[in-house]
Amino acid sequence: MYRIWLTTTVILAAFSLNARSQDSISSSEVKRIISTLAADDMQGRKTFSPGIDKAATFIEQEFQKAGLQPWQNAKGYRQTFYMYRVKPVSVNLTINGEKRVSENVIVKSTAGQLNWNQEGQVAEQHIKSGDNFFDRVRALRSQKGNTIVWVDAAQSESFRQYGEYLQQNYQMADSGNLVLVLQEPTDTAIRSVNLDVRQQVTPLPLFNVVGMIPGSSRPDEYVIFSAHYDHIGILKPVEQDSIANGADDDASGSTAVMMLANYYKNHKPARTLIFATFTGEEMGSYGARFFSQLMQPEKVVAMFNIEMIGKESKFGKNSAFITGFERSDFGQILQRNLEGSIFHFYPDPYPDQQLFYRSDNATLARLGVPAHTISTDQIDTDSLYHSVNDEVETLDIQNITSTIQAIAVSAVSIVDGKDTPSRVATEGLKP
Repeated sequence: MYRIWLTTTVILAAFSLNARSQDSISSSEVKRIISTLAADDMQGRKTFSPGIDKAATFIEQEFQKAGLQPWQNAKGYRQTFYMYRVKPVSVNLTINGEKRVSENVIVKSTAGQLNWNQEGQVAEQHIKSGDNFFDRVRALRSQKGNTIVWVDAAQSESFRQYGEYLQQNYQMADSGNLVLVLQEPTDTAIRSVNLDVRQQVTPLPLFNVVGMIPGSSRPDEYVIFSAHYDHIGILKPVEQDSIANGADDDASGSTAVMMLANYYKNHKPARTLIFATFTGEEMGSYGARFFSQLMQPEKVVAMFNIEMIGKESKFGKNSAFITGFERSDFGQILQRNLEGSIFHFYPDPYPDQQLFYRSDNATLARLGVPAHTISTDQIDTDSLYHSVNDEVETLDIQNITSTIQAIAVSAVSIVDGKDTPSRVATEGLKP
């Protein structure tokens, strides 16, 4: 346990918070940035809204001030990709000469037109009665080419729900095309497929905002600092307030990324530092998924994902927790670098919430990257989460500042190439 009688001088020495670091991570700057991101004129930063475009422009300006370079030789900081609104027009499917009822067929594709005329071997997958339907579909999205997925009749309710979800939500362009079919008792191995699909497809742009500081001696080894800057937009009014400002979720984390970029700009890191603010987290971590697809996971040494650091943690002030703490020695390294200070990192106290899988670290963690989320949120009792009351006035600005300072100092040995966290064991990780 850390002794509470440590003097301010000792604390600052232990934190290595010299004048430069204190100036670059100051509470006044934290308040300026978070107040801008969580202002009413950002309209809750919902994906595809004018508010999120305004937020992205602000982050770009902060990255420019920090002197970051665009990532992967891009022309700017925006990393643009697309999601698609897909409306089925017609679906005609025949398997082994038997025509299928369209209500028993789901097409997971962003193609406007699909025509399959295949005889002989056809790629087949199965969702069995005991499978978690949605986890299985998530895993199958990486299938390449055209695949028929037989769905056990016991999964019919989940099958219907998934079909409704696809029609009501946006889709990403995955590597292959999936056709899910409710399986009949008489169905056997596929000998022939004849498919004709027509869909109305509307592309919609999204954008992560990403910048970098190139490494001086290990430029091909990456350390990522990330957060999501989107939120949930406009809600039903509560006492005439309808804007879900998302001050804690996750303007606080996005503020940390910008502050850390400013902190490290004069550090000359050994490893390349990537500062990423993601879109689409509230819709299913789509921004992080796209970003991860462009990375070579073996080159990513660590990912510091920062989510909701606006309030005191259950461990008290000057503390935060790390999701998936037991899955690598990432957290142990951070703890060691803060020895002698009053700040402490703890393992995630909410294992039942499965937070390790619910934030933007998850995609890279599934690929073995020591990618963890740092948070202070008391998620089990947070009544402001996803509400119109998640505003700057509810936050502890000094708590945010202290947490960012702790992340900056605890990461230095990883940034400088002195420590390399162990890889996350992928066995047992959710797909």
